[in-house]
Amino acid sequence: MTAPIREEPCWAPDASPGDAPGRATTGAPSARVTGGPTADVAVVGAGLAGLSTAYHLIERDPSLDVVVVDARHPAAGASGRGTGLLGPQVGPAIDRAARRYGPSTARRMYLASVSAVERVVALTEELGAPCGLRAGEQIVATRTASGLASLARQARTYQALGLDVPVLSAAAIRERLDVPYHAGLLYRSAATLDPAALSGALAAACAAKGVRFHDDSPLRGMRPGSGDTPTELLFPSGTLRARKAVLAVNAAAGPLGLPVGTILPLQVHAIATAPLGPEARTALGGATGTSLVDSMSLAPYFRLTHDDRLVVGGGRAVHLPGLRADRAAALRTATWTWLEERLRRLHPVLADVPVTHRWSGQIGMTTDDLPVVGRVGGHPDVWYIGGCCGHGLAMSVAHGSHVAESLVEDPSAGRGPADYPWHRDRAPRVPLTARPVRGLLRAYLSGMDREARRTP
Repeated sequence: MTAPIREEPCWAPDASPGDAPGRATTGAPSARVTGGPTADVAVVGAGLAGLSTAYHLIERDPSLDVVVVDARHPAAGASGRGTGLLGPQVGPAIDRAARRYGPSTARRMYLASVSAVERVVALTEELGAPCGLRAGEQIVATRTASGLASLARQARTYQALGLDVPVLSAAAIRERLDVPYHAGLLYRSAATLDPAALSGALAAACAAKGVRFHDDSPLRGMRPGSGDTPTELLFPSGTLRARKAVLAVNAAAGPLGLPVGTILPLQVHAIATAPLGPEARTALGGATGTSLVDSMSLAPYFRLTHDDRLVVGGGRAVHLPGLRADRAAALRTATWTWLEERLRRLHPVLADVPVTHRWSGQIGMTTDDLPVVGRVGGHPDVWYIGGCCGHGLAMSVAHGSHVAESLVEDPSAGRGPADYPWHRDRAPRVPLTARPVRGLLRAYLSGMDREARRTP
């Protein structure tokens, strides 16, 4: 008898039996924003970026009155829907980063992403919450000639920059994962975990330190403060006034009209199996904790969870704004079906394994592959975090730490947080309200999808 498939808007793959899918809470009841509450710092968005900001703020200055507000609840967005890959990635591929920003900056960018991975692993220990953490390696691999050429360019750049990212042959990949890829790059600083569980642990730690939470409060607008006048954050049932504000709202920046450039909202997809048997676990990285990412955009990637399920993500990325609901639903179902077909072809032991969960979630993309972590409209006390381009699990925590440090750092001390290319106030702007531009974007995404489907 086939197990029933749970089609859910979000699901935490490593959730314990009986846990509400994808739900992360503070452990205490949280009311809507009503009336006119005040705070020293208001953080809007209770995903990993917002929770990391609140956590690092209160760690640096326990006297701060910090409030976290979410449109729904902690981890309701991308942080509760991720597939749990924790690897060193930020910005474009290393060879393109070296050409665009120079070798020295490209090297610093990569090392910053490695530090971000290490910080998340350490954070789970600080919080006393395992979060389904599995230390391991990550392989970015290919089965195409164009993929081999791309990985070769990256490998040469890593070597030139003195970075430890070795090339793996097909045989070396087989030693870790019994899958038919031609070659790959090995990232040693990697792990997998449940991002919703990490979000929940961060939320609980913040609440224990006195951070206040408000759920079910979507931001409707903002009036930035000036001098002694606080910033006003407008919600359906009240106005929150704060000396400083952090808008960790990712792709909601567009609907809110924030002047941070274009953060594209794209819906991505994933499936998960029932727990695998011993043979399948061994074949797919159970001994090494290795996850695999295809070098081709939208091609399937996979990892094992701590309870031996296989999570597979990838497939068509969908730009939802302006798309009819029936068309969006059809694309979602078709992508899940394709992911399951690719799952079956990944290894013979997966031919009959039940698929028990299918879900989708929204990420924020920029046209130059870089996040945006900076001030909103030039206001020194209003910050924005978003646009991690699908690599937010490690970098969101790092971004929160950076913003927290920036908010409490004394400018007169003559020092501040390190500066990277993503520490900027805005991304390139794309006029998505224009129908031809939306059409071109969807045609581009459809082309990427067709190319991924042609991959062996």
